[in-house]
Amino acid sequence: MSRSSPSIEFQYRVEVAPFEQGSLLFADRSYTAGPVPNSLQHMNIVVTNITGFRLRCTQPGLVYALTPNPKRKRAASQQDELLALGFEKAPGDEFQLFGKNDIDRVSAYRKTLKKGETLNVDKWVVLLLPKDAQITKWEPKPWSENEGELLYNGIQLPVHWPPANIDSKDDSPLPVPYLDSPPSRIVIDVGRQLFVDDFLIEKTTLNRTWHKARKFEGNPIFTPQTDLELGAISGNAPMAAPFSGGVWYDHDQQRFQMWYCAGWFDGTAYAESQDGIHWNRPDLDVVPGTNRIVPEKGVRDSAAVIYDPFTSNDKERYKMLIWSRPQGGEAFTSADGKRWSEPIPTGPMGDRSTIFFNPFRRKWVYSIRSGWHRRSRSYSESDDFLAGAPVSEQVKWARADNQDLPDQHWFYAFPERKREPLTPALYNLDCVAYESLMLGAFSIYQGPDNGACAREGVPKLTEIHLGFSRDGFHWHRSDDRTPFIGASREEGTWDRGYLHSNSAICLVMGDELWFHYTGFQGDPERKNLSIKSNGMYANASTGIAKLRRDGFASMDADKTGGHLTTRPVVFQGKHLFVNTDCPDGKLTVDVLDESGEVLEGFSAEDCQTISENSTLTQVIWKGTSDLSTLVGKPVRFRFHLQNGRLYSFWVSANRSGASSGYVAGGGPGYEGLIDTKGSLAK
Repeated sequence: MSRSSPSIEFQYRVEVAPFEQGSLLFADRSYTAGPVPNSLQHMNIVVTNITGFRLRCTQPGLVYALTPNPKRKRAASQQDELLALGFEKAPGDEFQLFGKNDIDRVSAYRKTLKKGETLNVDKWVVLLLPKDAQITKWEPKPWSENEGELLYNGIQLPVHWPPANIDSKDDSPLPVPYLDSPPSRIVIDVGRQLFVDDFLIEKTTLNRTWHKARKFEGNPIFTPQTDLELGAISGNAPMAAPFSGGVWYDHDQQRFQMWYCAGWFDGTAYAESQDGIHWNRPDLDVVPGTNRIVPEKGVRDSAAVIYDPFTSNDKERYKMLIWSRPQGGEAFTSADGKRWSEPIPTGPMGDRSTIFFNPFRRKWVYSIRSGWHRRSRSYSESDDFLAGAPVSEQVKWARADNQDLPDQHWFYAFPERKREPLTPALYNLDCVAYESLMLGAFSIYQGPDNGACAREGVPKLTEIHLGFSRDGFHWHRSDDRTPFIGASREEGTWDRGYLHSNSAICLVMGDELWFHYTGFQGDPERKNLSIKSNGMYANASTGIAKLRRDGFASMDADKTGGHLTTRPVVFQGKHLFVNTDCPDGKLTVDVLDESGEVLEGFSAEDCQTISENSTLTQVIWKGTSDLSTLVGKPVRFRFHLQNGRLYSFWVSANRSGASSGYVAGGGPGYEGLIDTKGSLAK
């Protein structure tokens, strides 16, 4: 076997040190090496995360890998994977790498890497290299040179996807490469085009305004009432709210469906409604006399339910992930959302892990609680929900950053207690397709720690922020890091703290989006009890927050007016629509060719002036019936706005204004989760 020393590229920064007793083994753990066998003392250790790593060889040479024996129960061994990658067992006996547990005894494996070879290694492997090996950072190609999957909007992905180049030690906002290198021509056939970033904008004098959801005056709409929800038998803290769960609209049955946590750490239950406000709890036969959808099993943490009208398998119309102790993650499917299959265990994942479907790429994604950057998220995608359950190819994905705001106080309920506020962390991330992009609900945690909350019976502080993604992986977030839906922080209010989204995030209700969310009131009378009964997790209910449709961000002009010119776009539709609020102002539109010249018949002077407040208004030019002469040709739209707001635009195939985009959790009038109705949705 060749003994030459390799050159290796990693997609993120790694530390290298002599492999000796006391060496740090993992970047995200405090484990240190015990006595090192003589045969390995000439090596360096590459300190990667315990969850795995990815590398590329630029000069061939010999590498070693240490991993536990798979025959030891509960050992996180990668022996079979290493052998499949061409490693062979190296001479020498098994030895105790760290600690005293048998599952942490390892064997050494070795391989001579070839130039250009890449390795994807999962939890857990320790990588050793000769001391003269060279390590550099793997610099990916510029996005303008990508040669991978071509997306619906013109974005082209890298060949290696999902990316694995996030540096766990960096705290700055994560990059969004398609904003730095947008396509030369953006395809706008799918969905309303939102101004939540600069992806569509070539130049503008308008100002972006971010908007917050307003809480429904009738909140809370769903509170603990049954014995199961009140913990009357179990003694668990009262709860009747999604912990992700899901609030979806089923068009076939013309009803709203909710999956929620009934009693803290207890039941996974089902309710339904005709209006999304008043809910009925049907008696189900899973556990007679209750609305449980699965029998009690272990200590239930969170669950996420996804309604899937896109599947051809009616028996798997609904998908669910439940995380509980001691089982960990379990995946289920169902035909009706009430009776569920036997569970399929997932691979290792932290509590509060969830799932979502990316219909743009037809991928099932496991949003995995991780610890690579405080509390953070890892990502694992699959073409098939159950086949993806092993989550064997996780990559680091999302986290809070140094733009997220700590709370003003260490403990919001006791501002007089002077301690340094906690650094914010990403507690959870739910995602759903909305119109032309993926919408993310970022639950940002601001403290205090569980122990402090348990001693007072007060909920910890998490609030709901939003992110937007056009490739399903990279997220753009507002510079305004105040919450989209904030906790009241006030004693005695139903949503004092610990706010959570549901897995559908929102419903389309006519001209509004409805966000069903969870809030915790807490109960100081239940302080210092066990975690299942403690007041910090008590009295959780469900409420609604509302927003104008597409109303996340608007491009605004005052009375002096302004303009916005898009990048070159192409489309197959014929009718331009806008979502605008300018009853005391006006909006007109030019259509420009690729060189920036106004096309004959499509000038702002020929455009009928729009002076109204409407989420769906057609743009019409005098003497021109539609945009059919421009189909497939790259053009720019130039919007002229005075004293108003512009939220979105889109080109529809018909005069109803149907966007062919996604409608999040659905809503009355829509057939499934795609807008094929436009103004006809009722």
